[in-house]
Amino acid sequence: MEAPARAVSPGGTRSGGGPEPEQLSATMARLEAAARFGIVPGLERTRWLLARLGDPDRGLRGVLVAGTNGKGSVCALLEAMARAAGRRTALLAKPHLVRWGERIVLDGEPLDDDRFATLAGEVLAVADGAPPGEHPTQFEMLTAMGFLGAARHGADCVVCEVGMGGRLDSTNVADLGGCVITNIALDHREWLGDTMEAIAAEKAGIVKAGDWVVSAATEPARSIIAERARAVGADLRVLEAGRDWRGTRRGRGGVEVEVEVGVDGADVGAGADRGADARGDGSSTPRLRCGSPLMGGVQIENLAVTAAAATRLGIPEPAIVAGAATVRWPGRLQWVEGAPALLLDGAHNPAALTALGPEVVELAGDRRVVALFGAMADKQLDVMLPLVAGMAQEVVLTSVGGERAASAVALAAMLGGGNALEPPAAALAEARRRAGPAGLVLVCGSLALVGAVLAQLEPA
Repeated sequence: MEAPARAVSPGGTRSGGGPEPEQLSATMARLEAAARFGIVPGLERTRWLLARLGDPDRGLRGVLVAGTNGKGSVCALLEAMARAAGRRTALLAKPHLVRWGERIVLDGEPLDDDRFATLAGEVLAVADGAPPGEHPTQFEMLTAMGFLGAARHGADCVVCEVGMGGRLDSTNVADLGGCVITNIALDHREWLGDTMEAIAAEKAGIVKAGDWVVSAATEPARSIIAERARAVGADLRVLEAGRDWRGTRRGRGGVEVEVEVGVDGADVGAGADRGADARGDGSSTPRLRCGSPLMGGVQIENLAVTAAAATRLGIPEPAIVAGAATVRWPGRLQWVEGAPALLLDGAHNPAALTALGPEVVELAGDRRVVALFGAMADKQLDVMLPLVAGMAQEVVLTSVGGERAASAVALAAMLGGGNALEPPAAALAEARRRAGPAGLVLVCGSLALVGAVLAQLEPA
């Protein structure tokens, strides 16, 4: 589950045979209107919907990816590695930044507007037959669309990003055989709980009997994930920095990592805790070295986790290296040249913003930094706003739109200053003006804001 998606007008060129523009617009309007159903945890509605679509999730194989931060990057990396290995892939990502079709990516290509609208119309027609009070939510319909699109594509490797949590997230209807849980931090507390242990239990709910699981979670979350793995008989490998991987940042050139992928690691599901180098005979195995253009220290861990997961999928090492080197994942510490330059990052919780701080210092150099910030009102804004202010000489505040969004004026009041301006396009222009041609505009706080800025950058 996730926040209902914002309205974004369809774009791109229509392909032959698709719906007429009026039909496309009407279908997308219906999908956007489904935001009225809100966020409703649970799997029953999704199961009902998929059953009436022929259970397209049955037989799909691949990976469910959960975690507080980094799961989108891991999904993008893993799909690129699988595709480099010649697999027929489906990447089911969330949220979209500019176009809805970014949520269903088949063999590296997002669905165009026509195909996405056709699929949406089919699922909407079924969903509208739900019993009173049981209509699937927008996110649940998008989940069904993703599995239906993957099945029709004949995907042999489905990489599905979990929305919020895991146990009651609609994506958890699928048992793809593999799971990744990136890390655990405090976020979405009103839905997942106020403690690391409670949130970890929700995330670990994606682990099912017989699954393999890879995680970089630390304590106390690690023990919760291990307990779940033991309870259901899953095969868990936990990766630790220094023991299982080490890496380096290459500035705007991305990251490089050496990771131990040749052993099972900590097979907690079987009751052992061997670690990456505890073979009992003192021997060691070679480490795989690979690099990624994705910037930032957090991407070192993401790449290490992904490489370990890729080996569980049977992806050969040359494909792991090739996929990592060619991955693209916009809006995550993305540098955009210009006067001023832009640095776009979807950091939307305290943990992500804390990790972002050192990256801004390194990448900005002596540039004047102006932050453009917008976020959902239910976030830890009392913690997030000071973190943002600490990265910039000035802050411009805006609203990302939608019922959950904090207004620019409310954000300025909480910060005790800053420049409040809506909509994002006007706020971006003001941030650019204040940064000056030689400066840097840092865009953060929400992927919805990053998407709005990227839409502004697209050619007319």
